[in-house]
Amino acid sequence: MTILECRNLYKRYVRNDVSAEALIDVSMQLAKGEVLGIAGMSGSGKSTLLKMISGLEKPDKGELYLEGRPLLVPRSREQYRKIQMIFQDPASSFNPRRKISVSIREAVRKLNGKEAACDLAALAESVGLDPALADRYPGELSGGQCQRFAIARALASNPDILLCDEITSALDVTTQDLILDLMTDICAKSSLSVIMVSHDLAVLSRMCSRIIVMTEGRIVEEGPTEVVLFNPQEEYTKTLVESVLALDPDAFTPKKALSGIPRE
Repeated sequence: MTILECRNLYKRYVRNDVSAEALIDVSMQLAKGEVLGIAGMSGSGKSTLLKMISGLEKPDKGELYLEGRPLLVPRSREQYRKIQMIFQDPASSFNPRRKISVSIREAVRKLNGKEAACDLAALAESVGLDPALADRYPGELSGGQCQRFAIARALASNPDILLCDEITSALDVTTQDLILDLMTDICAKSSLSVIMVSHDLAVLSRMCSRIIVMTEGRIVEEGPTEVVLFNPQEEYTKTLVESVLALDPDAFTPKKALSGIPRE
């Protein structure tokens, strides 16, 4: 069952009289419960696509549909609640002058109503954190802890779709692995539909059943993860695969199944 559909999205930016096409005729679908990867280098259009889906920006042309219904800008509170985004820089995604607990409760009230309850202890534990850490400010937490709370905030409104924009790229390698293990565990235990954006195919191979490859605002290849990684058809995709394998020949080796929530 298709939960999200993008049809012929087009976006052009103009800055200082210079025009650049960020998305060109991009069409894609996301199935309910699917974990979809979008790969591409900086400037490929992948983050712009997430902004269109999340409602942060409006396409110049094209349509988006959630469960068969048009997604417009501005959106209803319910449509915003159903699609939540996790950003690249965990610390800057929180207000530095507010405790984590305040930021999460505020997000829940905005999306679920002023009287909406928020079990912070359960949320913290669901992402492998001590609930007492929620009473700290973002600057008092590590990058990994901040990103776990960002994941908890996104989950707090009970969304249907999670958008993950390079959520491990600002973290050290060890913390990256822990965050990916956490996300894998969350996806295995829920019916969430997830879009993972990354420049690193090794990251996407950890979680995604299908991968879309973008460059210069266009989709150039898509298919099951195994096909894209081990039998790429486009030269651009081959270049991405070769760059990963040059650093780690075992980058696409299947990972073991998780046995519980990983902790930092």
